[in-house]
Amino acid sequence: MLLDREVAFFFFFLPASIYLLQKKATENPRTVKHPTYFCALQIPDIIIETFVFLQINMAAELSTSINIKEPRWDQSTFVGRAKHFFTVTDPRNILLTNEQLAHAHKVITDYRTGVVSPGLTEDELWRAKYVFDSAFHPDTGEKMILIGRMSAQVPMNMTITGCMMTFYKTTPAVVVWQWINQSFNAIVNYTNRSGDAPITVSQLGTAYVSATTGAVATALGLNALTKHISPLIGRFVPFAAVAAANCINIPLMRQRELQHGIPITDENDNRLGESTNAAQQAISQVVVSRILMASPGMAIPPFLMNHLEKKAFLRKFPWMSAPIQVTLVGFCLVFATPLCCALFPQKSSMSVSRLEPELQEKIRANHPGVERVFFNKGL
Repeated sequence: MLLDREVAFFFFFLPASIYLLQKKATENPRTVKHPTYFCALQIPDIIIETFVFLQINMAAELSTSINIKEPRWDQSTFVGRAKHFFTVTDPRNILLTNEQLAHAHKVITDYRTGVVSPGLTEDELWRAKYVFDSAFHPDTGEKMILIGRMSAQVPMNMTITGCMMTFYKTTPAVVVWQWINQSFNAIVNYTNRSGDAPITVSQLGTAYVSATTGAVATALGLNALTKHISPLIGRFVPFAAVAAANCINIPLMRQRELQHGIPITDENDNRLGESTNAAQQAISQVVVSRILMASPGMAIPPFLMNHLEKKAFLRKFPWMSAPIQVTLVGFCLVFATPLCCALFPQKSSMSVSRLEPELQEKIRANHPGVERVFFNKGL
């Protein structure tokens, strides 16, 4: 359609413009002494305006072949994955109004059916996609709980982690903040549950109670051990508790995958079966990412706070300790969250030889050319 417009423009509009320009110049000999020469000088400007006109039309005619099922950037590179997750975890997305979310929902829904909104550009399409993905569940299509969205990770975690690291010396404070942290984790895990392997209320409750118990027990046990050691060592107790809780919480939350396996595909997304070995690799990668994600925010501020608390300012205004700690943690999490999510490809892979023996036989019998399988590792 666009090519037809170009041909029509060049063969009809362009000559017509030159003709009218020459006619106008001829009718005003006092103003233009050499009409033909004057028209020849105007032709380059007309051609430039022609291409500008066509570019505007090309922008308006957005192609419907853009694959918005996949991220915008190359996910085989760390930089591409980092760009993707910086967009996914952008805290500004939690400030979007219901009207903005509804508009993004309509743009994406229409585009998937082949309908392009008038004047929609490619950048606007990708922005709508990431707004849509930040608020609506990929499997169910339901609007997700606000504090369970990936865009809420930084503001929620900076507040909870900052308080965990400020109020860690007394047993009631440890119990309260570890409970709050695991309650938040339960909400996040439930909100981002897989539609292919839904979390039951029983599984959610077991993981929640187990992770909370593990985190509190670890924190209290380490607090008792560090009473006679340097105060700096004691500041790392919350990090140890969070790491222990992640090692408990995530495998329990995804126990169905460990029992029955996760879907594996070939490079063309053809489903080959379910693998528990792939599930083990996926969950291991997520546990490592989550622990490393918490590391900068829980490892760097203790050194800074240990130094700042010796200064006159915090001795005069001790109540400023919590806000400063929360701010430091937040600064670390802004970068640590997307970068650690990007450590492993979302679409992970493993060799067929590492799968269960019976699954290896099935794949080699039905798909002899397949050497690697792919699967979604989750978050």
